Amino acid sequence: MSEHPSSHAPSGDLVTGAVAHISSLIRDSELKPGDRLPSEAALSNELKVSRTVVREALRSLAALRLIDLGAGKRPTVATLDDSSMAMTFRHGLFTEQIDIQQLFDARRTIEARTATLAALRRTDREAGEILRHAKAMQGALHRPAVVMEHDLALHLEIARASRNPVLSLIIGAIEGVVVDTWPIGWKSRTSDAEREAMNRLHLEIAQAIADSDPQAAAHLMNRHFDESLKALAAAGLL
Repeated sequence: MSEHPSSHAPSGDLVTGAVAHISSLIRDSELKPGDRLPSEAALSNELKVSRTVVREALRSLAALRLIDLGAGKRPTVATLDDSSMAMTFRHGLFTEQIDIQQLFDARRTIEARTATLAALRRTDREAGEILRHAKAMQGALHRPAVVMEHDLALHLEIARASRNPVLSLIIGAIEGVVVDTWPIGWKSRTSDAEREAMNRLHLEIAQAIADSDPQAAAHLMNRHFDESLKALAAAGLL
């Protein structure tokens, strides 16, 4: 267990120390998602700091999506989600430390792998869901918002079917950041034929996964991202 923060330390150091202590407590106690942490009062007594310091530490952990806070309830260990990672990517984009092409390059590499794994590991239900989203895209050519909804859902479903939660988190975080570029890529495909080709490629990916063909799934996913990068380049985003 980490050392208790000194009561003579500056407030910022007290909060930092409390964050480290609570994080260690979660690990050392082998707490799992949904398990409750000690109350604010108990943590305050254990750390020998004010409840205000404990409250700030808990808020910091909640912002990082490590714990969940509920009004009038004890904090619980959070289930992993992609929101904090998405914030990091968004910050990187806004401060020009990373760019859209770098995110798409990363996505291309990762999604070729998720498509491969999904073809090997997907359940029948997951294969059906992936196909359902792909087919919904076919019938919504003149409703881009609907196409985007099913496009993003399809990619996330593929990531989940890979059975690798790390890959799912990364895909979810990147999609949460680049969603604003989707309409631009769609508009850069200036004909119905080009848009139909994009939708059809998603159906081919879905079918390869349903057919348990990892080589075809990875090849088609790489082709999809090559064409998406060309569309974004044509729109002047790369």
